[in-house]
Amino acid sequence: MNPTPLKLLLVDDQDLIRESLHIVLGMDPDIEVVGLAENGRIAIEQCEEHRPDVVLMDIHMPVMDGVEATRKIKAAWPQIRVIILTTFQEITYVVDALGAGAEGYLLKAIHPKDLAAGIKWVHQGGTLIPQDIARMLVQQARGAADPAIRDSDAAKSAGEESARTDAYGLSEREVQVLHCIADGLNNREIAEKLFLSEGTVKNYISSIYSKMDVRDRVQASKKAHEEGML
Repeated sequence: MNPTPLKLLLVDDQDLIRESLHIVLGMDPDIEVVGLAENGRIAIEQCEEHRPDVVLMDIHMPVMDGVEATRKIKAAWPQIRVIILTTFQEITYVVDALGAGAEGYLLKAIHPKDLAAGIKWVHQGGTLIPQDIARMLVQQARGAADPAIRDSDAAKSAGEESARTDAYGLSEREVQVLHCIADGLNNREIAEKLFLSEGTVKNYISSIYSKMDVRDRVQASKKAHEEGML
């Protein structure tokens, strides 16, 4: 357990979701919920008062939405890390939020243990940005600089960057686990490094073996190195 738990601010306009998250995440000894906010304006006030390490931010809220609040928070306190908590139907808004400076996003349907793990991951300096969203961001950035290259260089570079893992359909988390396997870490060490349970790590490893059509860690590492995935 960390000697000083990370400070978390919860921002959601629905009382039930806000209070439920408070209860669930408040049970984790490594997380201290320092504030609750029902809109972006109050979230900014809470950041001023509590200086949280991580903000879990809803998208659609009255007064000020999550995208605008994220932009203002990152401008004033760039060290505060922001995770967008959204529904699957709102994914299109995620690109705007990431463009505003958020470090990633999680779906509201996520299991509480995985939610806590994601928060800790981002607090440690990680990001939660799936490859398809990352590609959209790269294309947007390149296109803004020079529209003529949007569909050529940007798409090509982004595609090449992700093709190695896309070939097997590995998720971002599975890629992280694969790197740990290649580094020789056992299941317990991987679980500690990625803030996961050992059972979850085993599930990820089984999925990796299946997708890559390998039988064990040695084959997975060998194949990953041969195909430039690491």
